[in-house]
Amino acid sequence: MTNWFRFRHFRTRLLVLIVGLVAALQVATFVIVSNANRTNALTTIDDALHRASRQFQVSADRREEALLLAARLMANDYAMKQLFLMEEFSGPTARSALTSYQGRIQAPLILLLDPTGDVLAGTRSMISSADLAPFHALIATAENADAQQASGYGYFDGELHQIVLVPLLAPPPIVVAWVGIGFPINAVTAAELKASADVEVTFLSSGADAKILASTMPVALADELARQDPNPATRLMHLQKEDYVTAIRILPLEGAEPARIALQRSLRVQLAPSRLLEQTIIYDTIIGLVIAILAALGLARNVSRPVQQLAAHTQHVAAGDYTRQLDLRRADEFGALAHAFNHMTTGLAERDRVRDLLGKVVSPEIATQLLQSDLQLGGEVREVTVLFSDLRDFTALSEKLPPTELLALLNRYLDRMSAVVEKHHGVIDKYIGDAVMALFGAPVAQADSAARAVAAAREMAVALVVLNRELAAEGKPTLALGIGISTGQVIAGNMGSKTRLNYTVVGDSVNLAARLEALTKDPAYATRIIVSAHTAAATRETLRPLGGVVVKGKTESVQIFAVDA
Repeated sequence: MTNWFRFRHFRTRLLVLIVGLVAALQVATFVIVSNANRTNALTTIDDALHRASRQFQVSADRREEALLLAARLMANDYAMKQLFLMEEFSGPTARSALTSYQGRIQAPLILLLDPTGDVLAGTRSMISSADLAPFHALIATAENADAQQASGYGYFDGELHQIVLVPLLAPPPIVVAWVGIGFPINAVTAAELKASADVEVTFLSSGADAKILASTMPVALADELARQDPNPATRLMHLQKEDYVTAIRILPLEGAEPARIALQRSLRVQLAPSRLLEQTIIYDTIIGLVIAILAALGLARNVSRPVQQLAAHTQHVAAGDYTRQLDLRRADEFGALAHAFNHMTTGLAERDRVRDLLGKVVSPEIATQLLQSDLQLGGEVREVTVLFSDLRDFTALSEKLPPTELLALLNRYLDRMSAVVEKHHGVIDKYIGDAVMALFGAPVAQADSAARAVAAAREMAVALVVLNRELAAEGKPTLALGIGISTGQVIAGNMGSKTRLNYTVVGDSVNLAARLEALTKDPAYATRIIVSAHTAAATRETLRPLGGVVVKGKTESVQIFAVDA
């Protein structure tokens, strides 16, 4: 009964695992495809809206050129000029001429205005002062322009118009009248733009009392659009329980608040073809889950016994007994798993030994030395070059920066410096706040440890210059460092307690390196890198001598040298 219970429990877990993985995969596929379809739909609609906006502008530019050409032809027509050369201006004659032009240029609105903007004649009989406001604004613009012509948009009789204005000179350069032509931007314009770009087009006014001027959308949708008062930042609008991707273009008007062009396309309509693929994925998910359930049940029956053996063996491994071997004589994958499991227990035993050693050291070089040799815990005398580097004025900097920024800056600096040390095969012994202590020649002996340390110091100075350029570009404070290097006999080894060891070096050379680093603060030495005489001799370079100095903690003078970075 117990075995049956265990078998059922394992089968249930395996069933849940396999079915869960299949379900997760299918759901993830559905989500990815759905998101990709939505992203692609939004991108496609955005492109369509952009094309529609560009088409409107191109069409408006062409219409403007045509209207200006027609207005200039009218203004230069001899018959029109004769109207102002007669003893008395004839309004009926002028209206007759304008009506004749109206049929030729297919412009519903043509006005003839005197220099002050009053109507002399027009193709419309009822013209209010509000209708003339955009023409008055264009007159002011044209008078200030070199070409003495102007164009724009405005309201006429409550309808949006594209209007142009040119002067009638009789004789030049005397302006005796202005010829104004207006072309309505209405439902016909919106329908033409929709037909060419396949988007919904709505022209509407601005302000709290925005109203629809013309639209290709149903009246209810257009009214809701006006109530939402869209702006150029609008991208997705919810109208009549449906999402519309929207692009709003501002249309400046002469003598009135700007109008707006709303270009829209239904997201649901755009996604309709993709829904078929999503439905197919749903059907495949259902079929896949049925197959996964049947497969999981069959697999559970086949693997329950070896799994139980593996589970029992893991109890021994968990107890730390790595001597037992799993005897599972099978030629299939479970046999290979048993073989791998036995190898794993051997590896775990080795791992514990390595982990016990590596947990007490830090540097990869030290770890390699411990693994490749029978290095005794304790200390040994060897010649080592010690490098100390420290940031200048770090205490003042810590008072100015918040702790998080300070830590980020310090980590950034230490990362650059550590990379340079490791590049020259040095070992980071420890970080002491903003200071770095590095070793060259321990734990692995190096015949040229002094030269490597000096080369690393130079490159650290260069790396700091590069870092300071980055910090300055980011508006952050720059850093300065000092480096002291000393070569000599030290005790190198693992020091600490029985349970926690730290590989380091101890000796007079370590203290001297720290003192030399402190001397770089003295401006009289004019250097950021100071080395001991032993280091200078070992590098075989010609370094700038700084003379003798009695450092703190010593009674005798030591010779020091400057390394110019």
